[in-house]
Amino acid sequence: MSSPIWSFFKVSDKDVKLAVCNVCRDKIPRGGSKQRHFNTTNMIRHLRTRHTTEYAEYEKLNQLKPTTSPFLNQPTVSDAFKRREPYSRDSTRWKDITFRIMEFICLDEQPLSVVEDKGFRRLLSCLDPRYDPPGRKYLTDVCLPTLYQTVNTNIDRLLKDSVYISFTSDIWSADACPMSLLSLTAHFIDSNFERHNIVLHCQDFTGSHSAEKLVNAFSGMFQSRGIQREKIHAILTDNAKNMQKAMRDADFPGLPCVAHTLQLAVHEGVLSQRSILDITASGRRIVGHFKHSPLAYTRLENVQKQLGQPIKKLRQDVSTRWNSTLYMFQSVLEQKSLQNTNRHARSQFTSGN
Repeated sequence: MSSPIWSFFKVSDKDVKLAVCNVCRDKIPRGGSKQRHFNTTNMIRHLRTRHTTEYAEYEKLNQLKPTTSPFLNQPTVSDAFKRREPYSRDSTRWKDITFRIMEFICLDEQPLSVVEDKGFRRLLSCLDPRYDPPGRKYLTDVCLPTLYQTVNTNIDRLLKDSVYISFTSDIWSADACPMSLLSLTAHFIDSNFERHNIVLHCQDFTGSHSAEKLVNAFSGMFQSRGIQREKIHAILTDNAKNMQKAMRDADFPGLPCVAHTLQLAVHEGVLSQRSILDITASGRRIVGHFKHSPLAYTRLENVQKQLGQPIKKLRQDVSTRWNSTLYMFQSVLEQKSLQNTNRHARSQFTSGN
């Protein structure tokens, strides 16, 4: 009853199928015997033919009434087809989605080829059918340099606003290929007291790893970022002699890494003992046997299941990480306890029979 016609009519108290005219008190049929068939056609015709003044007022009210019909705002056929066309690469929507894809690849360390994977493209098509993703070449040639420039500008701003900056650095060498990389990571707190860890450089470091060459490399990295010497709070490195000498020769505030110092102390104080070396070698052989034999590992898991124990795998150690050797010992000792439990259970079963 939201039509303006009801300003001139009311529903009959005796019969809801009739409407009573407020002017002449005539009873007008509402257009059907059931409520879903009711309409206002007869009432409008009654005003138009019998009460011209009231009909003019109704016309004015009807023009002022906001329409709620879903059919009045329907798009044209051309507009409907246009809304199904792929986004133009110049459109804001296409650029925004492409930027987020490039950001996703960088943040989550995904390969650039993911944009060409069938499953990834199906996902994008489901989320927005009008978006046509670019190929990896477009990401490499256009998106990646743009994102790099944006991030680089933001890093320069953060470094410029910081008062003091601490750094960590290390030389990483690969066993599979003759390659070494020198890293430099900045650590600082901004004006909002938020901590930042930013990898500034990770560059190829070929040739001799002499202290002189390290000094030149560090000086070049600081200079490329416009970092003055007075801003350098500390440079944390390992205990390698060439690295320590480079810090002294360049008069940088160098500090040795606590974790690496502890590694050297444990290695010299504990792992250099003959008895520990023999135990370590035995542990490595045990773990190595299960690592290289799927059958042996399957049997170990079956024993763990039979005893109702959680499935635990043996851990291999890394010679440059003393705590990994500790974890290896712990995993082997757990299996030894499991073996003792298994022997005890079998002896109980035998004695019972």
